[in-house]
Amino acid sequence: MGQITLNIAGRSHQVGCRDGEEPKLRALGALLERHAAAAQRASGGSSERTLLYIALILADQLSEGTADTPADPSAAVLERIAGRLEAIASALEVRGPDA
Repeated sequence: MGQITLNIAGRSHQVGCRDGEEPKLRALGALLERHAAAAQRASGGSSERTLLYIALILADQLSEGTADTPADPSAAVLERIAGRLEAIASALEVRGPDA
């Protein structure tokens, strides 16, 4: 089992993955980081809200068909991303907006 550290919006996040998936997760982390500055401005600096805004930016881009995701995202990849976004949203709901 692999494990990497993603730096997103000035915070480090340990992420577990299957062996060999590290490069793909790093690319996805870089995609998130590209949207971090705009999300931080929109969220007022709240870490959890920043992640929520990044997720919303990407969801909007996916719905518009303009996401700059890694080459040729399949339905399975999009479903995994959606599942991860739902998990983030659930965690935010549990902690509350000011956590």
